[in-house]
Amino acid sequence: MSTETILYIILAGVVSIALAVFMYGYRSKQTGSLRWVFGILRFITLFLILLLIINPKFKSETYTIEKPKLPVLIDNSASIGELGQTKNVSAFLQKLKENNELNDKFDVSYYSFGNDFRESDSLSFDEKNTNISKALTSANELFKNQTAPTIVITDGNQTLGNDYEFSSATFKNPIYPVILGDSIQYTDLKIEQLNTNRYAFLKNQFPVEVILNYSGTEPVNSEFVVTQGAATVYRTNVSFSENETSKTLNFTLNASSVGLQKYSAQILPLADEKNKTNNSKQFAVEVIDQATNVLVVSKITHPDLGALKKAITSNERRTVAFKKPAEAMSVLNDFQLVILYQPDRSFASVFAEIEKLNKNTWIISGLQTDWYFLNGAQDNFNKETSNASEDVQAKLNSNYGTFAVEDIGFDDFPPLHTEFGALTISVPNEAMLAQTVSGIDNGNPMLATMEINGKRDAIWEGEGFWRWRARSFLETESFQSFDDFIGNLVQYLASNKRRSRLEVSSETFYYNNNPIKISAQYFDKNYVFDNRASLNISVKNTETEKQTVFPMLLRNNYYEVDLNSLPAGEYNYTVSVANEAISSSGNFTILDFNVEQQFLNADVPKLRRVAQNTNGKAFFATQGDLLINALVDNTNFQNIEKSEQKVVPLVDWKYLLALIVLALAAEWFIRKYNGLI
Repeated sequence: MSTETILYIILAGVVSIALAVFMYGYRSKQTGSLRWVFGILRFITLFLILLLIINPKFKSETYTIEKPKLPVLIDNSASIGELGQTKNVSAFLQKLKENNELNDKFDVSYYSFGNDFRESDSLSFDEKNTNISKALTSANELFKNQTAPTIVITDGNQTLGNDYEFSSATFKNPIYPVILGDSIQYTDLKIEQLNTNRYAFLKNQFPVEVILNYSGTEPVNSEFVVTQGAATVYRTNVSFSENETSKTLNFTLNASSVGLQKYSAQILPLADEKNKTNNSKQFAVEVIDQATNVLVVSKITHPDLGALKKAITSNERRTVAFKKPAEAMSVLNDFQLVILYQPDRSFASVFAEIEKLNKNTWIISGLQTDWYFLNGAQDNFNKETSNASEDVQAKLNSNYGTFAVEDIGFDDFPPLHTEFGALTISVPNEAMLAQTVSGIDNGNPMLATMEINGKRDAIWEGEGFWRWRARSFLETESFQSFDDFIGNLVQYLASNKRRSRLEVSSETFYYNNNPIKISAQYFDKNYVFDNRASLNISVKNTETEKQTVFPMLLRNNYYEVDLNSLPAGEYNYTVSVANEAISSSGNFTILDFNVEQQFLNADVPKLRRVAQNTNGKAFFATQGDLLINALVDNTNFQNIEKSEQKVVPLVDWKYLLALIVLALAAEWFIRKYNGLI
């Protein structure tokens, strides 16, 4: 409290005493004890009212003891069960929970990880992937400003995500790995990786790359075989030694039949191999009769064109060709979709030929677009021309219903450059993205689609979306979300298929260690997306005849179902709408590949390096007591006393008001009792 405030309080006391003495010492008619009682009550009332006006502030300080945190991250993947370590995990966790000394010193919390990182309520050891890097990064973010030594209970075998040894380099707390499994090196041959295209074209050859690994000390010989049904389509001899432990095979296979072609790759096991599951792997290729051909017509060179090519060709079913306007005239009929990038008057003959051939188009405008020409070259839209430029950002129309669009973070993407002016679309259309300036919708569409008499067109107003692809990679460490967005748009624009009220999207085949999702869109009779419908999918295993019905869940402007619970096999499905005679059928195949069965033992060296790099220490699951003692005895992990200082103004003290009311009430009752009122 400041000196000035203290002086005000003293002055308030003096004034209150003076007024009380004046009112009941000189002017009062009462005598004896009543004069004193009224004077004291009046002094209290006046003094407390003046205190409220002065409103002094008081400081209060509270002290709390904060324990150091001890997050325990538990590997919940299937490899723990494959290595026979589930009992060791349970026994180790029981030791942690029952040790009073450890729990008195630390605030212990438990988390599990597999595909994702979450608080642990129970362990199933059935997750199909292990992402140790994500678990460590999440724990680092969760406890980044706290003392939090971290226990990681795992076999160290990661199947998904970044290298966790690299991720742990920025970890701010020591890591104590608890190693599940042994360090014994068994003799083993395995298929480390198999790479191939998802799609191939009929009567072509498609490449296959296989990486084979050997663990052992003696020279060995084996044979690598690829079969399709009962037929052997590729065979070669391979040899390994202690110094030559890896081989990469590159070969091609013939795509001779249309449809899903399933293959089995195997390296013949040695007589003394412990794990023979990792010697074989199934893979599949969908053979299609022809590709979706996309033509990009542009007179200029721009980074957007590279982003378009990468995004479109990320799906092997699509090809992209680039032509200048003069070169495009003779080949337009070879393509299902023509993308016109920033057209000007040199595109006049291209527009005339497109109208003649009734080709689907996607027009992308920017700062080099000749809008005087473009306004007259087509009848779908018109833009007010100006010499000023404008930077605009995108906002997704959540009610867009032409096809399913996922929000990939459009609001956070860098602005695109366009010419200032109002864009008016004069035909029936649906805006997918709207333009915003400083977060405010300016009334112009950024991306809109149109469909007239079976011909599909789109207008994208804005250049510089190559930055969107780069930002998407920075946010998700993958180009997939942006590429899928462009791919879905191209798929819609390149098709002349008549629109149905129920559109279902699925893959021909899935690997059972990856997400297995099928999405659908349902439209009412006016072809407006209906989010009130109830969609179900009936899935039937063609071998066992077992049929299962799943509800499809609403996700913004589409419905989706996750079928990861299904075992490997071939399935037929039917998506139906409740209370409507509308359905759509298809089929898919789930290929069996359990990546968690590929390991023989724990990755002990890497876990030890992680511990060393973070000033921690690695222990085996049977060394639980040693780990607990190391944590309890470590003087770096101490309780922290925290003080919190609060400044409380007197006006917030409710009891003061109660005292004023009490003093006034007491004076009134005394006067009433003595007949003075």
